[in-house]
Amino acid sequence: MRLLVVEDEEDLAEGLRAGLTRTGYAVDIAAGATEAYERLTVNEYDLMLLDINLPDGDGFTLCRALRNGEVVTPGDTDLRVLMLTARGNLDDRVRGLDDGADDYLVKPFHLAELLARVRALLRRDTNGTTATLTVGGIVLDTARHTATLHGRPLSLTRKEFGVLEYLMTRPGHVVSSEDLLEHVWDANTDPFTQTVRVTVGTLRRKLGEGSIETVVGRGYRLNEVAA
Repeated sequence: MRLLVVEDEEDLAEGLRAGLTRTGYAVDIAAGATEAYERLTVNEYDLMLLDINLPDGDGFTLCRALRNGEVVTPGDTDLRVLMLTARGNLDDRVRGLDDGADDYLVKPFHLAELLARVRALLRRDTNGTTATLTVGGIVLDTARHTATLHGRPLSLTRKEFGVLEYLMTRPGHVVSSEDLLEHVWDANTDPFTQTVRVTVGTLRRKLGEGSIETVVGRGYRLNEVAA
């Protein structure tokens, strides 16, 4: 899952990035509304953590523009929005939800609560997906971040889990390295890196031969794994 944090307080933004990254998410940061607009039109995100008070605009306007279709985002992901703000009065909370936010969390907050709200939002069935993915003998629980192969636990790194999750949402389809880099890694990753190939290789060894097929010149395809 790839998240966008829109927050102008640098220390808080970096703290959020660190906490979310440790949990397995790919995280980009925008320090203001203009940068957020730019990132939203280029990258496909699953969830946006949005501050209201920004140096060049406000979160209400950005959220409303997103819901009204004024921000054209790539792909077909239904972007969920969690507003994070010090403005906790009832009128602001109602306005945020009316402008299209899915949830509203008042600062200061505990990271544990934020992570629970993020998990809850990402579990929502917005595109016909569920928290549990199954392809052949592979079962992935995206809420609990666990994986099994024919009932046996799979020990996966965060990136291996992210790659497997993305492939499992598109079983039988070829997924390019660019798509994997876009959805599993953040914007700071070198686009010419071999990290996708290396991660797919280690994941394939854990799943077994024939599990992830390399389609030369196009990308990778997840196949059902025999017992």
